[in-house]
Amino acid sequence: MDNNSNKLFQEFVAPTAQEWIDKIQVDLKGADFQKRMVWRTNEGFDVQPFYRREDVEKLQTPDSLPGEFPFVRGNKKLDNEWYVRQNITANSAAEANAKALDVLNKGVTSLGFSIPKAELSEEYIDALLNNIVCDCVELNFVTCKRCSLKLAEILVAYFEKKGYDKENIVASIDWDPIEKTVAKGKDVDFLFEYAPKLIETVKDYPNFRVISVNSVSLCNSGAYIVQELGYALAWGAEYLQQLVDAGVEPTLAAKKIKFNMGVSENYFMEIAKFRAARMLWAEIVKQYEPKCECACKMIVNAETSMYNMTVFDAYVNMLRTQTESMSAALAGVHSIVVNPFDAAYEEPNDFSERIARNQQLLLKEECHFSTVVDPSAGSYYIEELTSSLAKEAWKLFIAVEEQGGFFAAAKAGTIQDAINSTNEKRHLHAAQRKEFILGTNQFPNFTENSEGKVAETECCNCGCDETAPFKSICASRLSADFESLRLSTEKADKQPVAFMLTVGNLVWRQARAQFSTNFLACAGYKVIDNLGFSTVEEGIDAALAANADIVVICSSDEEYAEYAIPAYKYLDNRAIFVVAGAPACAEELKEAGIENFIHVKVNQLETLKAFNEKLGI
Repeated sequence: MDNNSNKLFQEFVAPTAQEWIDKIQVDLKGADFQKRMVWRTNEGFDVQPFYRREDVEKLQTPDSLPGEFPFVRGNKKLDNEWYVRQNITANSAAEANAKALDVLNKGVTSLGFSIPKAELSEEYIDALLNNIVCDCVELNFVTCKRCSLKLAEILVAYFEKKGYDKENIVASIDWDPIEKTVAKGKDVDFLFEYAPKLIETVKDYPNFRVISVNSVSLCNSGAYIVQELGYALAWGAEYLQQLVDAGVEPTLAAKKIKFNMGVSENYFMEIAKFRAARMLWAEIVKQYEPKCECACKMIVNAETSMYNMTVFDAYVNMLRTQTESMSAALAGVHSIVVNPFDAAYEEPNDFSERIARNQQLLLKEECHFSTVVDPSAGSYYIEELTSSLAKEAWKLFIAVEEQGGFFAAAKAGTIQDAINSTNEKRHLHAAQRKEFILGTNQFPNFTENSEGKVAETECCNCGCDETAPFKSICASRLSADFESLRLSTEKADKQPVAFMLTVGNLVWRQARAQFSTNFLACAGYKVIDNLGFSTVEEGIDAALAANADIVVICSSDEEYAEYAIPAYKYLDNRAIFVVAGAPACAEELKEAGIENFIHVKVNQLETLKAFNEKLGI
């Protein structure tokens, strides 16, 4: 740096943290700093509005190096390449093979095959992998947990028959019986004897992993980020301990575990989650004294969330999955699955699958996310989030260990209870619009119809139907309640009409009409907005002429005392009368018989359900 640059920097004095806070307090004009500026996360810690160098200097994460223990900055030193993965349902080996060959020519570098147990055979695998160069692409397989060992044996025989170098095969089998307990409440104790045999079968393949931790199922059930992280670590530790207890050497055991984790919409927090996950998993594995630190690397396949996908305004799902895949890519995961935007309501088609592939290719080829190792390193904010998430997740990990480990906690139902409680809380917050779902409970597409779209239901891939002895998690998407409401409205004999009776103060009537229009359209009502009426009688007459089922008076709080009761009496129960807002005179209005008020503090979902009930829907 030359002297002129030094002189330039010397002209600026870095303000202290207190000086920043003092400036913020002035701008807040007396408002409480903690309430206005400090974010209390769902993960159990506070996030300050700004961070400085001294905040990060006390952390250990900035001292880490890429590709080195504890791998907080990623498993690689030279780049940030990840596998672009597409999953294929392989009911027909020939059809799945044709699709695989097609998408491999369109940018996919990782294939995930879901194989029906009834079809599994050597001939089936030969047909499935025909003309696929297995040492140039990552291969992932899932089948019935009882058949996974047979699948591993067939695959190893196939690779040897083709003469592949074992070091160059990058593959996985999704064998995770504990997921059956968590997601379906199934008893899976009898399956654990397969684990050592699976590892023995593929032990000569250093990049072939056969034990999975599917915490993505928690993400898809509404789990908070810290819950998925903490439980994923305990889940992985459970398998690691079971394998060691069964006589598997710790280094080999750790190298055979793969994590399939979800990615939610919280952009920076998700980046921090994957960084914290690698760091904590490395510390867990290190306690087993592996022969090499490479065994401490956490291999993560990230899958965009299904929980926040919507049936209505489905193209918004592309925005959701784009930010989610960005989080995963910047965080340095091993591979990414982008769920197509229509996956919530139909079998994805060629168009939606192409868009999903291209979302990752854009990040690689145009945004160059694959070229820079850990671009978030040194960011005061993300380093702080990484450290804070790690602390809270570790607390949860310890709590699970104190219950006897993840499997014991799952059989006791404490894992499922915690996730279901979070899911219920998030559904309530969505109903209250404390958690926004764009296009569903906020800014809906007014003119959209379902056009036959029905939400996909989940099913057990193994075809097992025995009675479940344990609790299970509920994988209900966040928008499901609103979609059910809107579909019921759509099926009604007549689409309800909501009419904005705008009167009085121009600013207030426009603001409240806009709020009410957005609020009521979420139920699928036809909304008629207006520029304003000189009298409430004029507005009521116009509403009745428009065959309105709901009339919403929109004005200022002060003017409601003048306009609301006369409007209500003039309407004379010929439609549902609603006041937009929570005016000081609300009690007086209620005494006059007015029952319905809509504002930011009401439960939107329950209010709309009540309107539907009154309308006979």
